[in-house]
Amino acid sequence: MFHESGTDRIGVVDEDMIIDVSAGYPLLSRELVDWLPGLTTSWHVLALLARESKARLPLSDVRLLPPVRRPSKFMAIGGNYESHIREIAHLNIGVGEHQIWFNKQVSCIVGPHDELVIPKGMSTLDYEVELAVIIGKRCRNVSARDAASHIAGYAICNDASIREWHSRSPTITLAKSFDSLGPLGPWMVTADAIDDPHALRLRTWVNDELRQDGTTAEMRYNIFEQIEELSTVMTLEPGDVLATGTPAGIGAARQPPLFLAPGDVVRMQIESIGEIENRVVAGRSVDF
Repeated sequence: MFHESGTDRIGVVDEDMIIDVSAGYPLLSRELVDWLPGLTTSWHVLALLARESKARLPLSDVRLLPPVRRPSKFMAIGGNYESHIREIAHLNIGVGEHQIWFNKQVSCIVGPHDELVIPKGMSTLDYEVELAVIIGKRCRNVSARDAASHIAGYAICNDASIREWHSRSPTITLAKSFDSLGPLGPWMVTADAIDDPHALRLRTWVNDELRQDGTTAEMRYNIFEQIEELSTVMTLEPGDVLATGTPAGIGAARQPPLFLAPGDVVRMQIESIGEIENRVVAGRSVDF
């Protein structure tokens, strides 16, 4: 998804260019979520449209939008990377014997290069690089064995949070859901383009200082087990986003803690997907 010349459109990325696949076809949906249920068939159609389209724009000339903007659900798992579990041990945060899920309100989702806003009067903005799964096909009671067939693709998510709000609610949903605390992108890479989602390196830099460096192989519960767990409870819809955990290196676990400040630039990268970059700004009293 991208914005250019006053309109939002759907595009296919080709190296440093983006191809407007809806150019000349005004009746085609310009929302990626509408294409997701078709999965492989949709990808073939979009690839054909991309080959035929003459509307090619430099990525530097457009504003990239989150691949899905208002999914029905934005779920995130806690304590799912071994290195992260070790680093938070001194905080007396137990991970338990089962998957720990919370939801981020979908209104927190922003684009891959949009600003991260520290709410007025707060000072504990933290970052977490995560592999985001985007559901493609509606599913309920899906086994881990069959879960892969319901995945449309993958993106990068910053599961950012305001740590001082963690103690206000044990669900931590409030801490995770402030506006702008869900950068997502830079695009969706289709599932068939990722050989193994459990063998990807993911990293975070703050002002060019490497803060996180891990691999998705660290997951306690793999992506397919996560989908099995969630779909036992709820129907997962096309476009739903699942943030699958973070490796060690978060600001809250440092001694002393090291949180983000206005002017900081947070860059996150996941192998085979790309990178997102967000500048931290101070919020106003009314952010409208």
